[in-house]
Amino acid sequence: MTNPSSVRIVDSADVSADAVIGAGTSVWHLAQVREGARLGANCIVGRGAYVGTGVVMGDNCKVQNYALVYEPARLADGVFIGPAVVLTNDTYPRAINPDGTIKSAHDWEPVGVTIERGASIGARATCVAPVTIGAWATVAAGAVVVKDVPAYALVAGVPARRLGWVGEAGHPLVAGETPGDWVCPVTGKRYTESDGTLFKENV
Repeated sequence: MTNPSSVRIVDSADVSADAVIGAGTSVWHLAQVREGARLGANCIVGRGAYVGTGVVMGDNCKVQNYALVYEPARLADGVFIGPAVVLTNDTYPRAINPDGTIKSAHDWEPVGVTIERGASIGARATCVAPVTIGAWATVAAGAVVVKDVPAYALVAGVPARRLGWVGEAGHPLVAGETPGDWVCPVTGKRYTESDGTLFKENV
C-alpha cells in the first residue's frame, strides 16, 4: 500500500495492501478499502464506508459514514458522497444463475457510476449504474438516480428528476433578468441555460 506519512488510517479500518492512498487522506473506523482502489490526496473515508476493488477517487473527496462505493465507480476531484449513499454496480442483479447455481464473479460484468468534479450525492441516495453525475450537480437526499444527471443539475425524487440548477457553491440558482440566465445567490456567478444544458459564463 502506498502510505505517505501524512495518511491517517485508524486501527479498525481494513485497507488492502494493494490500495493506493494519497497524501493527507484519512480512513476512519471500520471502513474498508479494497484491492486496487486508488484514493487521491486529502480524501476522507468515513466510519463503516466501503470502497470497492479498483475504485478510483480524485483529490479532496469525502465519502461519509456507511456509504457503499462499489467498483468500478470513478469519482473525480472534490466529490461528496453523503451518509449511507449506494453506488451500485449490477444492472440485472441475481444471486443465482437460471440453473440454480450460485453466481460467481465470472457470471456478470460489473458496471460503474461516474461522478464528475465537485458533484454531491445526498444522504441515502442511490445511483443505479451505469449513470454519470455531471460536474457540480447535486443529488438530493433519498433520491434514486436511474439516468444521467447533467452538470449543475439539482435532482430529487424516485426516480430522480431535475428540479432546478445549482452553482458551484452548492446553492440553487435564481433566475436572471432574461430567460435562460441564472445567478448564484452566494457568489454572484452567472450561468446560461441552452437546450437543457447549463454553462458557467467566463468573466
